[in-house]
Amino acid sequence: MQAKSVGQTPSASELVIDAVAAREGVDPLELTVPLYDAIDADELDALVGPGTERAAKSGVEVTFAYYGYEVTVTADGTVSLTDDS
Repeated sequence: MQAKSVGQTPSASELVIDAVAAREGVDPLELTVPLYDAIDADELDALVGPGTERAAKSGVEVTFAYYGYEVTVTADGTVSLTDDS
């Protein structure tokens, strides 16, 4: 994952990592399972998330399992986490 510069909109993959870390109560760098173990972060960023014009027009959403959650990312960059139990 690329580092974001100040003022840059976070990517979908960054939003997922931040949401999972917040739910787990840890710093994003403390997550023990890398996101790429669950999904190709570059492909996720290309499909959905803030600034992804193609996704916004099509209403695309992506759902996958990560860190014990079912993660859904919508075209506008909204991340929803549901316990995957």
